This record gives sequence, C-alpha cells and structure tokens, in this order.
Amino acid sequence: MFHAPNVFQRAPLPSATRESEPRRRGTKTATAAPPAPVANKPPAAAPAKKRDAYFDNVKYLAIVLVAVAHSWEPVMDGSRTARALYMVAYTFHMPAFIIISGYFSRSFDMSAAKVKRLVTGVAVPYVVFETAYSLFKRYADDSPDQPISLTDPWYLTWFLVALFIWRITTPLWQALRHPLPVALVIAVLASFSPAIGDDLDLQRVLQFLPFFVLGLRLKPEHFQLVRRREVRMLALPLFAGALLFAYWAAPRMQLGWFYRSNSAPEMGAPWWSGAVMTLAMFGCALLLTIGFLSWVPRRHMWFTVLGAGTICGYLLHGFLIKGAEYAGVFDTYAWLSTPGGRVLVSLVAAGAVTLMCTPPVRRVLRPVTEPDMNWAFRRAASRL
Repeated sequence: MFHAPNVFQRAPLPSATRESEPRRRGTKTATAAPPAPVANKPPAAAPAKKRDAYFDNVKYLAIVLVAVAHSWEPVMDGSRTARALYMVAYTFHMPAFIIISGYFSRSFDMSAAKVKRLVTGVAVPYVVFETAYSLFKRYADDSPDQPISLTDPWYLTWFLVALFIWRITTPLWQALRHPLPVALVIAVLASFSPAIGDDLDLQRVLQFLPFFVLGLRLKPEHFQLVRRREVRMLALPLFAGALLFAYWAAPRMQLGWFYRSNSAPEMGAPWWSGAVMTLAMFGCALLLTIGFLSWVPRRHMWFTVLGAGTICGYLLHGFLIKGAEYAGVFDTYAWLSTPGGRVLVSLVAAGAVTLMCTPPVRRVLRPVTEPDMNWAFRRAASRL
C-alpha cells in the first residue's frame, strides 16, 4: 500500500552488501550524523482509474449501430430487407447503451460531487444541444416556427433527459428489494396511458426504464458469463432467427413499438397490447443485447479509445443525417435507396460517427460536454 512520506520516517539502513571496511583495532568509530529531516511533500495524486477496454468497445460499437440505424430511416422505404435489419438493430442498440449506462451509474448517491458531474455531464449538454438542434431545424429546414423548448426534447436529445431522470432516481432503485419488476410494471402502465404527453419525452423515459434498472443490478461476473464461448455460439442462431422473424414481421408491425415514444392507444392498438408488447420487446431486447455483448472484443482494439467519446458521436451525428434530409440529398439522389446506396449510406454514417468520437473532437466539445463549472458549485462539490 502506498504511504505518503512524512517527517517521522527514518532514513533507510545501508545495504548489507555495502558494508564499510573492518575497523582497525583501537580506531574509534565516528558517530553517524543524524539523518536530515525529510521535506514534507504533498501526497501524490491518486492514479487515474484505468478504463476497461471491453466496455469502451461496447460503447463505440453501440453508437455506430445507432448512427447507422438512423441513416437507414430516409432510404429504407420499399425494401423489406432493409426494414427487417432496421427492426433488429432498433430492438437492442439503445437497450444495450442504456444497460451500460445503468451499470456505470451504480455508484450514484446524490453526493455533491456526483450531482455536479450529473449537471455538467448531462444537464448542460442537453440545454446546449436541444437549443442547437432547434435552431438548426429552424434555419436549415426553413422552419421559422420551430420552438426552442427545454421541456419537449427533439430528435436525439431525449436520451439526455432520460439519463438525468434515471440517474437522479438511482438511490430509489438501489433501495428497493425488487427494482426490476417495479420498473417493468411502470413501463407497462406507461404503455397504457396516452395522457402522459410529450413533456420531457416521459413515454420513452418510462418505457426504457427497465433497461437502466437492469444495468444497476448487474455485476462484473454477469459480464463474464455473457462473454463465454458457448454464449457466442448461441448468439449466431439467435440473430439469424431474429432476422428471419423481422423479415416476416416487417410489413405487419408498427415501428412505434421500437421507439417507445407512444402508448398503445396512440398507435391505434388495444390498450392491453401495451403490456404484451412491452414485456415481449424487453425479452427480445435482452436476448439480442446478450448476443451483441458476447461478440464484443475484450482486448484493446484500434477503436477502443473512441469509447470515451461516444457522447460526442451521439450528439453530433444527428446534424449530419438531418442536414442531408433538409438539403434534399435523399430525394435528389434516389439511387441511395437501392441496396448499393444503402451500403454507401451505412459506411458514411459509420465513418462519420467514428470521426466524431475521436479525441480531438472530444477536446473541442469538452466545454459543453464536460464543462468544469467550478464557479457554479461550492468547493466541496468541486473536489472530483
């Protein structure tokens, strides 16, 4: 264990291999001078916590799936295969991201330092990017009536609102005896009610809640189980079966079930179907997430460093996709809706979000994604 030096430490004894010559008979031995006092040095800073390559790989690959799936939306009409791939990706990419977010929120305890980090890392980026996206739509899409409303998240920013609410309620979920069943009941009840409205996108907050709570309950050994060889082998027929089922369901199933932004009655379905679909979608998302996690590399890869910048990739890639829509790119170049065009769109989205996660981009965006803001908090909260 490391101990900081202090003035009461003794000087080290000389090594046994470096003894002085034998004393001659009658020669007096000089009295050794007392050791000089050691300067009182400040304690060394604690080493930074080492990042886990596996989880950085998970975050990067999940954000690539998110960006690619978003890029398919303007070009998948008319293609049953593209719609099936989109449905499979949407079944698990956000649940996987939310589960990992919950896993890394386990230590949130409403302490001053944690609250400061929540404000600077979630609330401030939400205010900045909700404003930026609203202004972008107003001027790039020629929509002068587009409001700037912090209570009605637009496009990607709903996740920041959800993460703020989920994380601030973490102590409650940690205190409950059976938090996951409670979260599932809340999600089911939300799917019944069309009266929740659009404020803070609460439908999504409540319907995705079970995945965050599940992440809170996970332990490192659970991820060790997921990464076993037999799980990886089972994941292959699992994804093959999911793709076949999605191909069958593509013309029959509403995409609203994947977005979780509306209740069952709002989608024209009977109220009781909300319970069936909420539980079924949770089970399917969990199985596909396990399959996805089992194939994520454990070792350090070329893209591992990008896992630390996924918040930048998430918040920036929407400008690229929406900008292309506003500019009429997908209407002008109809061939982008062909199989080859979809491959190109996917590669462009994956490459763009990769660049957006790089350290230089993260450094440029740090004032809005990781602001210091010591001026706004008391000294105790600033000791992170």
